[in-house]
Amino acid sequence: MREIFDAYQFVGCHSKFFDRMMTRADLPARLLLKFFWGLDEQAYQKFLTQAFAGIPENFSGRLLEVPVGTGVLSLPVCKNLDGAEIFCVDCSDKMLDAAKLRAEQMNLRGVKFILGDVGNLPFADNFFDLVLSINGFHVFGDKIAAWSETRRVLKRGGIFCGCMYIKGENCRTDFFVKNFCEPNGFFSPPYETFASLKEFLSNRYSRAEVSHVESFAGFICVK
Repeated sequence: MREIFDAYQFVGCHSKFFDRMMTRADLPARLLLKFFWGLDEQAYQKFLTQAFAGIPENFSGRLLEVPVGTGVLSLPVCKNLDGAEIFCVDCSDKMLDAAKLRAEQMNLRGVKFILGDVGNLPFADNFFDLVLSINGFHVFGDKIAAWSETRRVLKRGGIFCGCMYIKGENCRTDFFVKNFCEPNGFFSPPYETFASLKEFLSNRYSRAEVSHVESFAGFICVK
């Protein structure tokens, strides 16, 4: 857990590079996403659509995002949710600082940024209408606690959605994860496959839809 924390403190301190990568902002970022993740422009757009497909149009309930990271992907989406009450949680204060700054630059007010652990969320049972997790479950060290807590705080009939890395879809990506992401604390095994994730979520939620673009699975679940 300490290695993961340190890794994302580092990312938070160098958020501009991270954000360029996540948004395909320049040629080096586009080349790296294509080479290591198989995400060319078309696949990247499918990845984004898949990641946020679970948020209903004009959603106006209470939303939790965990982890928020720098907010580079999610905060532009949150800006369009005028009626929503939004809580963003991350275990890294440096990542939260980057997300807060982004929100200020976007003139996005009313979002609550909270330093916290997904394995011990500071919210009551059945508190949220929607829980969003973008690229979180391949990072979390205690995945059992993370699955449990994200479900606990979700209302019955609420939506759990987002995306995560899955193994077995792209050999180059799997090699990169094992030999770079894991040793540097950016990812934490074990990882789901497409089949195991679909089965797992189907057993925990009343309805679960799982898709994938290359090595990223998207999920939309109803409690």
